[in-house]
Amino acid sequence: MTGADVLVGILREQGVTFVSTLCGNGLNPFYVACQEAGLRLVDTRNEQAAAYMADAYARLTGRIGVCAVSSGIAHVNALSGVVNAYYDGAPLLLISGESDTAYSGQGKFQELDQPALAAPVCKMSACVERVDNLAFQVRQALALAQAGRPGPVHLTIPVDILEAEVSEEQAGRGRPLPLARPCCEGDPEAVREALFWITAAERPLLVVGSGAFYAKAGAALARFIELTDIPTVVPIWDRGVVQRQTPQFFGVIGAASGEPRLLPDCDLLILVGVRPDYRVGYAQPPALSASARLVRVEADASELGRGARADLAILGDPASVLEAWTELWQGGRYRPHNRWLKEARRRDAAFRVPWKTVPPAPPMTGRHIVEALRPFLREETIFLIDGGNIGQWAHMCLADGYPEGWLTCGASAVVGWGVPGAMGARLAYPDRPIILLSGDGAITFTIAEYECATRQKLPLVTVLADDQAWGIVVCGQRQRYGPQGVLASRMGPIRYDLVAEGFGAVGTCIERPEEIGPAIARGLAESRPTLIHVPIISAGPADVR
Repeated sequence: MTGADVLVGILREQGVTFVSTLCGNGLNPFYVACQEAGLRLVDTRNEQAAAYMADAYARLTGRIGVCAVSSGIAHVNALSGVVNAYYDGAPLLLISGESDTAYSGQGKFQELDQPALAAPVCKMSACVERVDNLAFQVRQALALAQAGRPGPVHLTIPVDILEAEVSEEQAGRGRPLPLARPCCEGDPEAVREALFWITAAERPLLVVGSGAFYAKAGAALARFIELTDIPTVVPIWDRGVVQRQTPQFFGVIGAASGEPRLLPDCDLLILVGVRPDYRVGYAQPPALSASARLVRVEADASELGRGARADLAILGDPASVLEAWTELWQGGRYRPHNRWLKEARRRDAAFRVPWKTVPPAPPMTGRHIVEALRPFLREETIFLIDGGNIGQWAHMCLADGYPEGWLTCGASAVVGWGVPGAMGARLAYPDRPIILLSGDGAITFTIAEYECATRQKLPLVTVLADDQAWGIVVCGQRQRYGPQGVLASRMGPIRYDLVAEGFGAVGTCIERPEEIGPAIARGLAESRPTLIHVPIISAGPADVR
């Protein structure tokens, strides 16, 4: 038994079904061990893509995502996906190769302090320097990745450690890990006090984020808001647990395109699994009234120390706390907040007027694309959004829910992760429809991954909004500086459908809005990836009214 065998055995022990990777220095023993153990290797054209794939898989499922890359610049490239996992609390293991330990410090090939580079964005970052410590360190890293608020971990494993012989005793170091999640119910007195505040408030606002997703709080949330009629939002780029057509839901908060006036006028702000960052105005004046009270619910004690000090902090599993509030509300026969909900709906309708207009085509806009997508966003669909301007259209026009099957870049606000992210979604859900909505700027970061997706039989449908620009930047520059201020944000024409065909995928170019829906339907029936190229004008709602 070798170190590589031990590593692969522990990954299988933890339920890992695939490793995203790009080959290179130090990885061959690991690959051989994967082959012998039946652990699938999904290779990519760029280490960024490998890490994005593992990150998307982890964020969609809550299970550990694993990527393996070689040393030096390869390790640096992979940190893009690791940073994404860091921002969103996704359990990810990055394995980086390295040359023999015997030559460390002597200028060996691609020598770099890889653990030090990864440490600021990892819950654990280390180099395995002795084979008898390998099993312990791998199990420790996997435990930390999934403990409390999940997050990324990193191990550099030199090639001689992977090739070294390992005894049965050494292979067994560290006990197999239970895949536990924090599930404390919250202090009953604090839960009751918070519920009293909720009943007494005139204009409460509930913000639910990724912490609620990882707590599987969707059903508990639905029961609570249906009973209480509290207006509810999700921070832009967080994971959502709000099903479609929920009248208490008002879309995302903190987007560049704005939101209806709810936060400044609320008298009670309730954050459930949400960091009090810029997306909620730091939960402080001037974004929040000085007289408003703040309640926070978090499963991880360390999160309660971040940002604004809550008037009432509850350390508890978000699903359990929401269920307790529901039970207390029902027992007290409290009146729902329907007057405030009605006013919130009025404000929301006024805010969305510019986004609801479907302009005549041609030319097409992002509005035409999202309207064509709407019928395909069923409960079973995994829907990924990658891009700035087209992302605005999706968030503003499809705001009647934010279900668990929707995935964005996350709090990092990165673009370019979408194609490998959709590949990760296909690996997570082999039988569900996978639709990626992307912008032309975003897709060019990882467009070569269509070859990898095609070759490795990972079908997905990409609807590409092509405005030959970094559209969200163009809109902002034009509004602030006028046409002469649109600088370094335009791009040239590319036939993306033909590029996709060159990579072995199906490519089609759309000329009229009514062609988009049928093209999506055909793509979902394909056994290969499909790219639907939709040329649009670079515009926000102010430009097309």
